[in-house]
Amino acid sequence: MRFGKMKIFSGSAHPALGEEVCSYIGQRPGYEDIQVGHYERTVFSNENIFVKLNESVRGRDVYLIQTMASPIHENIMESLIMIDALKRDSAWRINLVVPYLSYSRSDKKDQPRVPITARLMANIIETAGVDRYITVDLHAGQIQGFFNIPGDALSAFHLLSDYVKSLNWDNLVVVATDLGFVKEARNWGEALGVPVAIVEKRRVGNDEKAIAMSLIGDVRDKNVLLVDDEVNTAGSIVSAFNVVKEHGALDVSVAFTHAFFSEKSRERLQSVDLKKIIFTNTLPIKKELYLPNMTVLSVAPLLAEVIIRAHEGRSVGELFDE
Repeated sequence: MRFGKMKIFSGSAHPALGEEVCSYIGQRPGYEDIQVGHYERTVFSNENIFVKLNESVRGRDVYLIQTMASPIHENIMESLIMIDALKRDSAWRINLVVPYLSYSRSDKKDQPRVPITARLMANIIETAGVDRYITVDLHAGQIQGFFNIPGDALSAFHLLSDYVKSLNWDNLVVVATDLGFVKEARNWGEALGVPVAIVEKRRVGNDEKAIAMSLIGDVRDKNVLLVDDEVNTAGSIVSAFNVVKEHGALDVSVAFTHAFFSEKSRERLQSVDLKKIIFTNTLPIKKELYLPNMTVLSVAPLLAEVIIRAHEGRSVGELFDE
């Protein structure tokens, strides 16, 4: 192996995902001894985080799995502190596996006197000592250019679309919840062999005030699949649902990657008659936010396969026939 023996750590943001990734890798010949690494995490009375590794990583190819779930800033700091600990214990290579990268919506200056926080996040991660990153469904593809280190920007598209395809829904139309997701919606349409429509909307103020305005395309007497990359307050989903229903849609479902549900999301998702809510486990979901019509697909096999290929120096694109 080019980078020494593999070692995997899972941060406290989503330990279940880290365990699942390790379990998957451990089933592969030559990786039977792979387990989640042990470390101690202490938060002092002054809110400072202290991390101590309970095993050596000297000369190892280390993968730190830490999604940026709530509380975001605490989990970001824990990641950076763990990276520093790994670096100071002489890890051969440090790979940050961050299924959900926060601040990815802040990818450009779209008004005067505002930051580009996604670029700042990339700088912080590099400065901490990360040699490579792995992430899933960045909000904007150009964020890859903010990093000066190699990385794998993965997509949950195949996982989600294959599942929807298995449901054999007929008379289906894919609907993008806004103009910014049109390209991805077209990919959905091609994968499922169905037409595409678009909800045109305008945002007033911050992201929590999204107003759907009109529909481009035809959904009358058709089943609709709303597609997006992330759901937070579910305001956009509810607005899009109301628009397609006003235009004569039958059953409406939604599929997306990142379920960053706020407290408002459950109430809003319950307020509309969605047939299915399909998303991945890039973020942990509180039990009280689950609804009976939710289906959660695991990205653990995808992350595990990419980790193995990165460790062995093999092509990741082959996984997607690229």
